[in-house]
Amino acid sequence: MNRTLGKVSIVGAGPGDPELITVKALRRIEQADVILYDRLVSEELLQYARADARRIYCGKSPGLHHMSQQAIHRTLLQYASAGLHVVRLKGGDPLVFGRGGEEALFLRERGINYEFIPGVTAAIGAAAGADIPLTHRGIATSFACVTASRAQPDSSSAQGGIDTIDPIGNAVRWDLLAQSVDTLAIYMGVSQLQQICSELVRYGRSPATPVAVIENGTTSVQRVLTGTLDDIYQIAEIAQLGNPALIIVGEVVRVREQLLQIQQQAQTMIG
Repeated sequence: MNRTLGKVSIVGAGPGDPELITVKALRRIEQADVILYDRLVSEELLQYARADARRIYCGKSPGLHHMSQQAIHRTLLQYASAGLHVVRLKGGDPLVFGRGGEEALFLRERGINYEFIPGVTAAIGAAAGADIPLTHRGIATSFACVTASRAQPDSSSAQGGIDTIDPIGNAVRWDLLAQSVDTLAIYMGVSQLQQICSELVRYGRSPATPVAVIENGTTSVQRVLTGTLDDIYQIAEIAQLGNPALIIVGEVVRVREQLLQIQQQAQTMIG
């Protein structure tokens, strides 16, 4: 191994609230020579970087990629090969729909040292921020993190193009998930909310199953909408819900409602 090579820290920044980052992740930001950061990373975290650290934005939003995955790979390799410490800073956790594994494979194949530093993924952080337990005694003993879409490189990706997205029917086995998992935490699905609900009902979930959609979870502009598989799409459409948003399907959503009721009762008694 060439000891003049640098290294890459593949770091999870957490779900949005900058205080939810881990101590280890924060130390890597402070040490970095170069930081490649995503769209959902709080800008506040970049303030901890050295003044001379290079900051490179490589965010991706639906239908618009500021930098392709292949370009990100090349940039990581460029700076690490120059002997620098590179931080690849991702929202949530880098190994939960964060493509951290792809980047690690690319680096390992080229002899570049890397490390994974986990972060609080959106399913955990946004659910907690909305007062929704993903598991709850007597209600839910299992949960699954699901992406509603699956990226497939198009023919231009090697030249820096963007990824295409499979239709919902080809991406997820809703037939299995509808019956085998108590709570579903669905990433990247708000634009397909109506189809998701239809698929789950089609494969056996009751239309009355509670659903929550959490927009900008854990941040100061968080919004939480609740409904059922039968009506959450209309509720979200009226509210003009946007990305990023996490969908939670399951009876655990009722715990949030119970907590709100208790809070309201306490406020009424005080008043």
